Amino acid sequence: MGRQEKVATSLASTVGADIGRPLAAVDAELARRYPGDPGTRQPVHTVYVPADTFAAGTIRSWGDQALAALDEHAPDARTLARVLGLSDALAGPVYERVRAKLEREPVEDLRIDFEDGYGPRPDAEEDTDAARAARLVHEAYGNGTAAPYMGIRMKCLEAAVRDRSIRTLDIFLSGLMEAGGLPAGLVLTLPKVSYAEQVTAMARLAGEFEKARGLEPGRIGFEIQIETSQSILAADGTATVARMIGAADGRATALHYGTFDYSACVGVSAAYQSSDHPAADHAKAVMQVAAAGTGVRVCDGSTNVLPVGPTAQVHEAWRLHYGLTRRALARAYYQGWDMHPGHLPTRYAAVYAFYREGLEPAAARLAAYTTRAGGDVLDEPATAKALSGHLLRGLDCGALDSDEVSRLTGLTRADLEAFAAPAARP
Repeated sequence: MGRQEKVATSLASTVGADIGRPLAAVDAELARRYPGDPGTRQPVHTVYVPADTFAAGTIRSWGDQALAALDEHAPDARTLARVLGLSDALAGPVYERVRAKLEREPVEDLRIDFEDGYGPRPDAEEDTDAARAARLVHEAYGNGTAAPYMGIRMKCLEAAVRDRSIRTLDIFLSGLMEAGGLPAGLVLTLPKVSYAEQVTAMARLAGEFEKARGLEPGRIGFEIQIETSQSILAADGTATVARMIGAADGRATALHYGTFDYSACVGVSAAYQSSDHPAADHAKAVMQVAAAGTGVRVCDGSTNVLPVGPTAQVHEAWRLHYGLTRRALARAYYQGWDMHPGHLPTRYAAVYAFYREGLEPAAARLAAYTTRAGGDVLDEPATAKALSGHLLRGLDCGALDSDEVSRLTGLTRADLEAFAAPAARP
């Protein structure tokens, strides 16, 4: 038996309560503003389709076009590996999983676009397209052909198009309600936000619809699209995007970076507008810090270099897209835009290579942490959370299988989710 230590204290028993009282408001503010990640699946990409071209078969068409591109330009694992620089060990598993994904679930998140991809139209035409979008989304969820997440990008809330934007949103949401209700995977995107007051207006608009339709308050969330310099830095030098998250009153689900609008806004020449430009890196870094801990996710932008034309040209575009996607993943931007079916093979190749490369190291570190086995890296709870998050994202997108993750870690999915969950606050 060891020696019994004498425990001595000096502070009065009331000191803890006295210290805590003035911090109660801070405790409440931390819990309100920084609830942590929601723990739901985050799609690896968002696909934008103009509202007038969206059809019942759009998602399957994108998958078929992506598979056709592989058949023509990379008909086997070795060819794709050579184009993208994949290792021999990764080539087969990545290629097989990419093809399986394109056959099973080619699009994870789809936005029916009423903004830049659609443009100004006669009111009657946009009314019709908004109603048709609602019908098609409802039918897709009903017959099992929907993407996990679907919704619309409305026009912005600036004066010139505000009424049109509100009407399109109303028609779309009303159509869904008339058809049976809002689907669980519904996502709405508010573009070209410059002032926090526009976010406040969108939150109010969502609340008014909820009241009109008897929905639970807070049911309707939305993404904020970051496309203007004013959305990053306000006139007084503060970070506007941080105020926007607060202005959403808990409804903000994501921040989406708009590569080309933002680049043009800060004066980047067209030839240099890219998601890896220093101006883009600055904007996304501000978005990332503003969103950290709030439960709001950050989505990277896109490339406008399309993989079309002769094989050599397609391969060049694939290398660019693959490299940008891998770069974004390393910087913790786990979602991006895809603008063309030909981008899907390299989106999934990059995502799958990223998670499969990280599988064994992440699993080994997490297993060592949970068994207190030690090793050459001393991990802390925050790192265990990050390791679990990595494995969960890999499972969600199809890069990893639950059996291999359990075998390597000794953990179930429920165990991983427990590690990845935000720390509880009193």
